Amino acid sequence: MTRLRCAILDDYFDIALSVADWPAIKDRVDVTVFDKPFTSEADTAAKLKDFEIVCAMRERTPFPRSLLDALPKLKLLITSGMRNAAIDMEAAKDRKVVLCGTQYSRDPTAPLTMGLILELTRGIGRENARMHAGEAWQTFAGTEIEGKTLGVIGLGKLGSRVAGMAKAFGMNVIAWSPNLTPEKCKEAGVGYASKDELFATADIITIHVVLSPRSRGLVGAADLARMKPSALLVNTARGPIVDEDALLVALRDKKIAGAGIDVFSVEPLPSDHPLRKLDNVVITPHLGYATRESLQTHYQQMLECIDAFTKGAEPPRRLG
Repeated sequence: MTRLRCAILDDYFDIALSVADWPAIKDRVDVTVFDKPFTSEADTAAKLKDFEIVCAMRERTPFPRSLLDALPKLKLLITSGMRNAAIDMEAAKDRKVVLCGTQYSRDPTAPLTMGLILELTRGIGRENARMHAGEAWQTFAGTEIEGKTLGVIGLGKLGSRVAGMAKAFGMNVIAWSPNLTPEKCKEAGVGYASKDELFATADIITIHVVLSPRSRGLVGAADLARMKPSALLVNTARGPIVDEDALLVALRDKKIAGAGIDVFSVEPLPSDHPLRKLDNVVITPHLGYATRESLQTHYQQMLECIDAFTKGAEPPRRLG
């Protein structure tokens, strides 16, 4: 049997080989790990042209039609998660590339969302850094979230989890999304609001919708202008859902009090990006899904797909 080559992409944590049983396929597959992002589409094509199997982590490496056309040997493309907006699914099907995904046993993004909210309101990380630096005692007075209103954009599985956590902290919760109904809100035990009402009344707004052509730019300048000067915005969904330029203006001009951002329009976030220079922003490097447990699930399920595919069986969690 001809041995196949498998590329594991964007393993920034250098964790992929240690959390799944890759030796189980070593008789059929040679595995190569890429732990740094590619510099361009041409760089991606040059480095992946000899691989039959590619394991993609989230949307870190885009796979447009032009790239897929430049990878003639590609037979199996696996993404973490059951959707990936950076893969041209139709182009992959046209090329007869088998597409598979992985599922979550849990989603650790909800606790991170609450962590960003707590950091914005209580300055835990900032004060910890000051204490370690030997700076003055107690200079930051935090803000309580109990009794405040959390506006949730997107009340699906993740948005509902965040709403439940917020209620446990004593927050009032309202929600909106393009297809959300008052009945769904009632089932979840939260209040329904129109988009305008949510932006105008919420003390903290958190985003939990899937990136799609419809949700790209969903939060724009007009929405940010409706927020209270004391309000905060948290985004752990996807960067392009928010108009990043409009958000930068709102933060620079202190039109809103601050933002907690885990996702960006360009990732990794460039070292000279203006968001890195603002003191009213908490930024994290797309940590929502990034736990050892979550990554172990993704890589083990990728391995299952490869194992089945190389044995001539139908791989699990096939997309499309």
